[in-house]
Amino acid sequence: MLVIFESTLPVFLLVILGMLLKRWRKIDDGLWLGLEQLGFYVLFPALLFSTLAQADFGGMAAATLAITSIGSVTLMSGAILLCWPLFRGAGVSAPAFTTVVQTSTRWNGFMALAIAGKLYGTDSMALLALIMTLIIIPINFYNIAILVWFGGGARDIRVFLTKIVTNPLIIAAVLGTLFNLAGIRLYPPLMEAIGLMGETSLSLGLVMVGAGLRIADALRPRAIAVLPVGLKLLLMPLMMTGAAWLAGIDGEALLTVALGASVPTAMNGYLLAKQMGGDAPLYAAVATMQTATSFFTIPLVLMLTAYAAG
Repeated sequence: MLVIFESTLPVFLLVILGMLLKRWRKIDDGLWLGLEQLGFYVLFPALLFSTLAQADFGGMAAATLAITSIGSVTLMSGAILLCWPLFRGAGVSAPAFTTVVQTSTRWNGFMALAIAGKLYGTDSMALLALIMTLIIIPINFYNIAILVWFGGGARDIRVFLTKIVTNPLIIAAVLGTLFNLAGIRLYPPLMEAIGLMGETSLSLGLVMVGAGLRIADALRPRAIAVLPVGLKLLLMPLMMTGAAWLAGIDGEALLTVALGASVPTAMNGYLLAKQMGGDAPLYAAVATMQTATSFFTIPLVLMLTAYAAG
């Protein structure tokens, strides 16, 4: 329990810092828009590129992990999308619906890596990095597609495809994968510079979530905010861990899959919501609720997985 707390506490501290800085009158309000654009167009793409370009794609478990992880994310996204008429009938707006999809499918891989390193060691961290590599492109594709369709802009197929192929997150993920598979290695100082930019995006993303957070929304959330908490922290671990178990993954590897599936949503989805017409305040509230709730649900998921795995 202490390990989980120590791994999530830095997240809370940076979110709180963002809340305080946003309300500090010494900082001009125009700064926050510039930081959002910097993160979306430069820093987050640098993180995706450096992660994928240097990832180890080897290992016999790659195909099994691809099927179980991508399949689970696809099933969750598709199931929520099919329920759109029910959401609309309940008065849920299209931007809020995109946030439900994002916060139910995105996951904070870096929080998972921090916990895995303390609980299981380097082998578990390597396995999580492989899972991150496998699902980065599908998750971003699904979420960007839904944001384009429900974000209030034109729904012309050409507009949709243009936004997909020109999105900096998709471009960075595709380039990183191609560089990796082709064995292309950038000049080391250049790759190190890109990596440093990517590392910057982690702390910036948490600060930006805090800056956009509405405390009242988190303390007294809209009813719709509770749904993605259950979907992401309970249903997604059940789906992904169950699929991995049926595919023959067991032992510490199965616990690692369960850990990756049970962490809260990724904070960079907040910036994506801001940039593409999603409900960013709802995203910030859900992310805060999920992070707080995950303090209790992650140990529960790991305990149940260990029991099921014998």
